[in-house]
Amino acid sequence: MSGEEQQRAFPRRDAEGRILTLGDLLGVSLAGLVIGVLALLVFEWAFATIGDSGFGGTNGWLAVILPLWLFWDEFRAWEFGAARVVAALAGIALGVLAGLLAAGLASGLPALFTGALAAAVFTVVYAVVWFHGVHWLARRTG
Repeated sequence: MSGEEQQRAFPRRDAEGRILTLGDLLGVSLAGLVIGVLALLVFEWAFATIGDSGFGGTNGWLAVILPLWLFWDEFRAWEFGAARVVAALAGIALGVLAGLLAAGLASGLPALFTGALAAAVFTVVYAVVWFHGVHWLARRTG
């Protein structure tokens, strides 16, 4: 792929395959989250129509599968070192904490919606902490 083709692709990536901007990382990860939520809604609707269960009982945290796949790909694109490990661990800790807090605040909703909200909060917090953290630490550690 030439440099011009690589710049037109979304998300934009550098020569090592790392996403170039926070906006691209958030855009792709949130798009994956929306696809995950829509897939869960379809499965919920299908199971509710055949009478297997009520609507909304599935854990909405499952919607985070595609963003996690993207985050793993982004993690692997960075060279081995402390910067990527520390940034990933900080992003996971803060993202899970923020997601659980959001789920607790929305505890009256069905599990599907509570989990989806928590997954959305996790996705945004992780992406912001990861992106800024890994770039800042990589500059500091060389």
